[in-house]
Amino acid sequence: MKRIFLIGFMGSGKSTIGKKLAAKLSYDFIDMDALIEEQEGRSISEIFSTDGESYFRALEQKTLMSICTKEKVVVSTGGGTPCFFDNMEVMNSAGYSVYLKLEVEKIIGRLKNGIEKRPLLANLSPLELQKEIKERLNVREPFYNKAKMIYTSDGSANRDVEKLSNIIPQ
Repeated sequence: MKRIFLIGFMGSGKSTIGKKLAAKLSYDFIDMDALIEEQEGRSISEIFSTDGESYFRALEQKTLMSICTKEKVVVSTGGGTPCFFDNMEVMNSAGYSVYLKLEVEKIIGRLKNGIEKRPLLANLSPLELQKEIKERLNVREPFYNKAKMIYTSDGSANRDVEKLSNIIPQ
């Protein structure tokens, strides 16, 4: 497999697992959000607040297309990447997509402390956060479920990497 795309909700472990999986497979690691921030010279939050979500989603699609020219990469996508344009189809035709599925309670636990860095969740109370995550997950999950593999994480990155490295086709 030339390209492995990790998809899933924010806080599901895509970046953490992606870095470790790339190292284990001797692949390069690409964090799409970090790459977009580097190319734009500003944070995702700044892009959202200045230019809006539609501008960001267009950047995201352009970045995805450029990544599809690279080989031997593990890619951590943004949580919304699979849900816009034909991004899910692009990922499935260009490589192997893995939906990292994590329980809502674990996602909430992971996101609580860094919420201000997440433009779609910033300024929400704990109750609003839980409601927003559940609602967004309900909308996004049909896209996530188009992945070639649905992997239910137990929340342990090391265990997940070990399992994934043995079951992802190479």
